[in-house]
Order: sequence, then C-alpha cells, then structure tokens
Amino acid sequence: MKQGGGLYGGAYDAATASGMAYLVGELEKVDPKIREPLTAVTWQRDIVAETGGGWVEYTSTFDVNYGISAPNGGGIQGGSSTAIPAVQVDIGKNQYPVHTWMNVLKVPLVDQNKLQQIGRNLEDLLDRGLRLNYQKAVDQNVYAGYDEYKTTGIINNPNVVTALVAEGAQSDTTWKKKTPDEILNDINTALTEAWTAAEYDMRGMPNQILIPPQQYAYLVSQKVSEAGNVSILQFLLENNIGKNQGIDVQIYPCRWCIGSGQSKKDRMMVYVNDKDMLYFDMTVPLTRALTQPSVTDAAYLTLYASQFGVPKFLFYQPVRYYDGI
Repeated sequence: MKQGGGLYGGAYDAATASGMAYLVGELEKVDPKIREPLTAVTWQRDIVAETGGGWVEYTSTFDVNYGISAPNGGGIQGGSSTAIPAVQVDIGKNQYPVHTWMNVLKVPLVDQNKLQQIGRNLEDLLDRGLRLNYQKAVDQNVYAGYDEYKTTGIINNPNVVTALVAEGAQSDTTWKKKTPDEILNDINTALTEAWTAAEYDMRGMPNQILIPPQQYAYLVSQKVSEAGNVSILQFLLENNIGKNQGIDVQIYPCRWCIGSGQSKKDRMMVYVNDKDMLYFDMTVPLTRALTQPSVTDAAYLTLYASQFGVPKFLFYQPVRYYDGI
C-alpha cells in the first residue's frame, strides 16, 4: 500500500513486489505427491525367506550321506556268500552366520509440528526411507553378500561350478553375436549339466535362470527370424530341456548379474528356486524395537532392528554359473 507522497516511490515499489510474491504463492498449484528415489529390490522373487527363530548368532542345517560296507556293495547274495553289506550313515552339520541390522528413526519435534501444519507426516516419510534401506540391505545380502563380513550371495558363491559359455559361429560368446539356436544351446547346456550333477533327479533340474537386464531386453526385443513373430525369449521358454521334462523354467532380469563373472564378464545363473535347495533365514523380521524421547535432541528416537542370515545352498549340484553371455 502506498504510504507517502511521490517522493517515496521506492517504498511503494518494495510493497508492490512483496505483495505480488504473496499473490504468486496463493496462486501456486502444489502437487501433493512426494516422489521417492527410483530403485528396485527383487530378492522376494528369487529366493525363499524362512522367517522365525529369534535373536541368534548362527543358523545350521544337517546333511546325511549313506554308504555301504563290505565288498559286496550291491547286496546280491550267492548260495555260499557270507559277505552281507551293512548300511552306514554319515551326518554332517553346516553352520551359517547371521547379520544384525539396525537403524534409528529420528523425528525432530519442531520439524514434525511444522510439517503437520501443511498436512505432512515426517515420521511416515522417514519410515519409508528406513524400510527402503532395509530392503536394499537384504537385497545385497541375498545376491552378493558383504565383503567386509566375508559373506557371499547366490550370484558369487565360490562353491558353485563356474564356466564360460561356448563361442558361437562368429567366434564370440556374447548373446548379441549368437543365433537363437546358439543361445538355446547355452541354456540347455547349463540345465543339462546341473541336472547331470544331480544324478538326473528331477528335483535337481533348474527352474530359474537369472541374466543381466540388457541381455534380457535383447531376448525380448529380438525375433527368432525375420519371418517369425516369436521373440527369442519365448523361443527359449518353449524349447528348453526343462520344459521338455515338465519343468516350467523361468528367465528373469537381475542387475546383480552385471559384471559379476570372471574378469568382470556378465553372468548367467541357473538354479532351483525351492526351499529344499536354496533359502535364507530371516530370524527376526524388521521390528520396531523401542522408542524414547531425547531432550537434548528435541526429538523422538525409534530403533528398528532385524536379523537375517546368509543364503544357504543345500545342494550345490543343481547350480551353475556361466560367464560371458
């Protein structure tokens, strides 16, 4: 508002400017949605989590091997044979470490009250960030493990047999330089070798394949031939040896396969996604452990905690890594 005579035009201009700024704020259309960071976790798809067990230091499993004593291991007896074999049992115990995960949710009192005046909940926003951090921690534990704790995941376990895929007609191992039949040969070779190592037990026929997203996108976008209308991915799903044996083999993209092979090559993993073959323990799911006010911080502090173990390959025979795709 104009307060004085014409000699004080500067004050008039300042009042007008602040008034216009207020009007602009009043006329502003605010998008109420808060956008979170772009990220992805996929461990729920690729492994079974066994929940429960409480706060522990380790988890364990037991294995049994059978043996036959005496030279006549087959047990077939002749008329005068006295060498009757006896069954022997060897029980082994496997122990696995457990990680304890903790994060503190700190909600400053003043900031919380400020946001409440505009219809926001600071605690809810912080809670979402904490849960995302937790999911990413479990994701890394499942796929790659933690170097600082000398653990590995399902993509880089040193006990799994690793090989390079065969070269194609263009003297290259990468799938972009191979024909659909050559890619199918890589898939069938991996499935067959795992099945063979499992003594041809159908429980040991892999039912899941993980590959890098770029290779997955290539399989989806490329057709089997110029005259065909079927993608390479569909061709692989319908013609692999697992499908022939009644196993529904699935192929999924996994970012952890990128550069995880030997010499930083892209890796393909074939395995059986089943609790009898592979799982990990979540002994304590994410829990709101305790909350207390902090006078010195003028905030409420809430401790969230969880415990989860490393992935357990109960059988290594049905698992294979193939690098260079």
